[in-house]
Amino acid sequence: MSGPSPEHVLKLGMGFWASKTLLSAVELGVFTVLAGAPADLPSLQKTLGLHERSARDFFDSLVALKVLERENGIYRNSAEADLFLDKAKPSYVGGILEMANARLYGFWGSLTEALRSGQRQNEAKHGTDFFADIYADPDRLRGFLAAMSGISAGAAHAIAAKFNWKDYNSFVDVGSAQGMMPVTLVRSHPHLAGIGFDLPPVGPVFEAFVARNGLAEHVRFQAGNFFEQALPKADVLIMGHILHDWSLAQKKLLIGKAFDALPKGGAIIVYDAIIDDQRRENTFGLLMSLNMLIETPEGYDYTGADCQSWMHEAGFSQTRVEPLAGPDSMVVGIK
Repeated sequence: MSGPSPEHVLKLGMGFWASKTLLSAVELGVFTVLAGAPADLPSLQKTLGLHERSARDFFDSLVALKVLERENGIYRNSAEADLFLDKAKPSYVGGILEMANARLYGFWGSLTEALRSGQRQNEAKHGTDFFADIYADPDRLRGFLAAMSGISAGAAHAIAAKFNWKDYNSFVDVGSAQGMMPVTLVRSHPHLAGIGFDLPPVGPVFEAFVARNGLAEHVRFQAGNFFEQALPKADVLIMGHILHDWSLAQKKLLIGKAFDALPKGGAIIVYDAIIDDQRRENTFGLLMSLNMLIETPEGYDYTGADCQSWMHEAGFSQTRVEPLAGPDSMVVGIK
């Protein structure tokens, strides 16, 4: 019988090699170029402006990482990379990877400091506020909101399929960003009327996205701050990738506001990378909680049991947890 091997711990410890290789490929536009046509090494090197010393190793590393394929010296995207990492496709999810490359990759280098201090390690460490700056710059805001659509698309399709929408006529997506959730729900269930509720600067981006999808008659934007005013009333309130940004008191406050806005029989849907109750399996959810340490003053991710207890405390009589897409799950509460 062989003894323990160091392979697993070394793979984990050096995992940033693979991560940064993918992030640099997204930054360089490798997958968008290859979506246009497969190419050989000299063509790719010239098109992307890469030095000859490392180009072959770079592209072959992407082959080994299963995001590129190579046959007879010709490189092409894997099926997943072609669908999700080509900027020209609506299924592109690379926006969040672009942000990870430009911001989070460096900030995570200070994780040890964050663990010791409990303090954010992003731009706030140097006296600036990334999110305030984003909302003040229309171009950066559009890019950020598109990135949020990328990480919400899978959950949106799963919620459209798994929740019993035939029993409801209206919904509010709280913190709606670009509008991926409302557009996906109304496309799947045309009887629904939806509201996207978010900060005022989001409005033009949301309305343009909804209009491009031909749904302006079914989905509208309502500006507001969910801490400063009541939530819009509807049959269903959705909070996606929202609660994990905030402290326990703020989480409970938002769930309470949802309860107040819903009619009897109405539902709240909370979705995040919900951590499994035993806190052993959803690695992404646990690491996302560490990311909230890096990015927010008091935010953290939580288990399904945690969220259900907050819902019951707010007055919801029935709750359940259902898996969605990837690491995301939804917690549903009925008033």
